[in-house]
Amino acid sequence: MTVETRSAMSDSDGDVANVPAAQALVGQLESYGVEYVFGTCGHTNIALLDALSRSSIGFVIARHEQAAAHAADGYARASGRPGVLLTHVGPGMMNAVTGVATAALDSVPLVAISGDVPSYYHGRHPHQEVNLHADADQTAIFRPFVKRAWHVHRAQDLGRFAERAFWTATSGRPGAVLLNVPMDLFSRPVRPTARPLPVTASAPALPEEDARRIAGLLAEAERPLIYLGGGLRRGEGRAALLSIAERLDIPIAHSLMGKGAIPDDHPLLLGMPGFWGLELTNACTREADVVLALATRFAETDASSWEPEYTWNFPASRLIQIDVDPAEIGRNYPVEIGAVADVTLAVRAIDAALRELRPEPVVRPALRERIRAARGELFAGSRERGRSDAFPLRPERILNDLREALPADAVLVTDVGWNKNGVAQCYPLPPEGCFVTPGGASTMGFGPAAAVGVQIAEPGRVVVALVGDGGMSAQLPAVPMAVEQGLPVIFVVMNNRAHGTIADLQATSFGGTYGCEFRDPDGLAYSPDFAAYARACGADGHAVASPGELLPALRSAVSRRRPAVLDVPMVNEPVPTPGHWNIKDIYQGVFPDDDES
Repeated sequence: MTVETRSAMSDSDGDVANVPAAQALVGQLESYGVEYVFGTCGHTNIALLDALSRSSIGFVIARHEQAAAHAADGYARASGRPGVLLTHVGPGMMNAVTGVATAALDSVPLVAISGDVPSYYHGRHPHQEVNLHADADQTAIFRPFVKRAWHVHRAQDLGRFAERAFWTATSGRPGAVLLNVPMDLFSRPVRPTARPLPVTASAPALPEEDARRIAGLLAEAERPLIYLGGGLRRGEGRAALLSIAERLDIPIAHSLMGKGAIPDDHPLLLGMPGFWGLELTNACTREADVVLALATRFAETDASSWEPEYTWNFPASRLIQIDVDPAEIGRNYPVEIGAVADVTLAVRAIDAALRELRPEPVVRPALRERIRAARGELFAGSRERGRSDAFPLRPERILNDLREALPADAVLVTDVGWNKNGVAQCYPLPPEGCFVTPGGASTMGFGPAAAVGVQIAEPGRVVVALVGDGGMSAQLPAVPMAVEQGLPVIFVVMNNRAHGTIADLQATSFGGTYGCEFRDPDGLAYSPDFAAYARACGADGHAVASPGELLPALRSAVSRRRPAVLDVPMVNEPVPTPGHWNIKDIYQGVFPDDDES
């Protein structure tokens, strides 16, 4: 790997005066281009906050650490730069676990800095130390999901560990890291030292020989297929991928995280496979003779619980898997060619090899017609259901009105449930648009705060948090955070007064919805007044009371450029699930053979 570096701080002639380690760390963050730190205050981190107050870095205060973590995550996804999170010891740090894990599982670069108890009180159970049955080690709480956790023992090591944290979070497969700092170390004097990050770092490329071999397998295949994960978005990588697909007329399936990487109206796009996949999509994935899998982990829902009769069939299908993380190669399926490489560099190399090998494009008109018919039926059916004037609104009606009211380059940040699955499956995302969702952890409560972070990174775009009432209730702190930052986030609450997706699943499998719906003491459906809550926070609040009120409310929110909450009553309607998921078998008492699973 070749790297170039630049100095994080300019060297001066003579001795450099000692400064508190917190001040030195803030200078280091500035040199790395950090614009915002998201977090909450506590007695273990206010020395760092004091140093931040005299810097160019903005502090985005949250009322809950999970909200701060999701906002830092959303900022990182939208900006391409690492998000930085600041938490307090013990309960503060533990409140952030879900948000940091969500970023980690979606390969989002995030640097979490946590204050800790004074170094000289370690293990004595000072105030808020996590210590009961073993000596305190709060980094252990994060170790199962972060790429690396550092516990700083000396103030002199803080700068070196910070440099390692930023490099680790952003290199290779991006992810979350933890820098844990005993509070006294922030105040101890250190001599500022340059800790440069690489200006450029070469990513692992696909060797030409492997590119030619992969191109040959694709060219010789009768039923090739490309399966795309979340690691390839826009730019040269997408152009090269489309060039490969169009040269050989190869259909493209994508994971949930891959939504938007290929325009929804592309004639070779199949959409998602697995549980939410169309019959045609699952037939194509199951019957493919060669599959090129790019930056994907073959998640359970996208692989029909890995049962070969439904979605993927390896073997007989031959799998080519390319991922920057070697741990993903062959994790769930046997691989014929496994390549550890940057996916953008890999598809460019394969495209170049294919141009030499197959100058004339292959045309499969029957395949394109099958895709056009299946996808056309999916979107047409969704549009037709979206014309309904029933109230509470059908979910497709909400999506239809969103599509009509939003500019083409709007960013949709979803939570979990109908908002995530419905958008991924049947919302025609414009090529200029963007879809942000919690894939790996499928975290309820991600959407509201993540949208705040996205809006900070994309101040000129319309950002919509599309969430259920459960997800909105889980992250109410996102609304005052948007108000305090002056951010025009639009929170659209698809309010069915339930954890709707699970209620539907329970109703189908067990005939009831006990524990899944929100009820008042009289047993009537209950919901907070989210519009009134918005107004109480200083945001605009719209309580949609009839089918015709949603579209004008959306257009008003877009034009006013103020934080706004739209409370939209919605019927509890199942997400179309034409594919297979093993959990339904489990509910019916059917289990796979342990020797085969």
